[in-house]
Amino acid sequence: MRNEFRRSPSLLEAAVMPLAAPLIPGNRLSDRYQILRLLGEGGFSYTFLAEDCHWPSRRHCAVKQLKTPFQASWEEAKRLFFAEAQTLEQLGKHPQIPELYAYFEEEQQFFLVQEYVEGQSLAAELHLDAPQPALKSEAAAIALLQEILEILVFVHDHRAIHRDIKPDNLLRRRDGRLELIDFGAVKLAASQLLSRQGLPTLAIGTPGYCPPEQQRGTPFLSSDIYAVGMVAVAALTGRSPHLLAVDPGTGAVDWQELVSISPGLGKFWRP
Repeated sequence: MRNEFRRSPSLLEAAVMPLAAPLIPGNRLSDRYQILRLLGEGGFSYTFLAEDCHWPSRRHCAVKQLKTPFQASWEEAKRLFFAEAQTLEQLGKHPQIPELYAYFEEEQQFFLVQEYVEGQSLAAELHLDAPQPALKSEAAAIALLQEILEILVFVHDHRAIHRDIKPDNLLRRRDGRLELIDFGAVKLAASQLLSRQGLPTLAIGTPGYCPPEQQRGTPFLSSDIYAVGMVAVAALTGRSPHLLAVDPGTGAVDWQELVSISPGLGKFWRP
């Protein structure tokens, strides 16, 4: 058989249903990408580890299978998927963003093939909300901010918005550098399909990391910057941002009383 290549998971996954079952080990896509195993599943897609049979080394790659909304027009799904995939393609190459190898449709299913990056997520590194989280010092948090923002400069220079920056989408590679993964382009295509069908949908993003305008479905480049700030807050406090108190008057997240930071940083940094 030949196949082709969080906010609120309960509501989102109820609204987004696949037209076909997910791939299984042994399936081959485009007569090239052989599926090895499932890496993970989100509200909008499945992600698989695969090998590229056209390379002598059979290099590993990550294959993302879009969960097409069950009532979607196939032509509309195809148009939105390719439009968003082209956004990723236009980013080009960056040493800390997985390279996009291919995107295509087969048997009315949609797939992205990307560079496979081995590493540990920043979420696993920080042990957020654990009894003993791996807290970052102020200097380490600033270094973390700087590294993420340097990647983001490249993304924003191409007028792209990631839409879901959070510790789960930052991988610490074996060489110690961070990799920014899981751009929201595929999620956006699925979300737009839902809205066109009049089905309930939610803003792309994760509670605590996305700002109010993104929760309303209108993210800006600055929305990514807000998310980066909240990643650093999580690193300093050891707590997921959605668990932190919010000032009812200003809507600002109250976190500075939980840690000891320099006055200069506290004045500058008010998510």
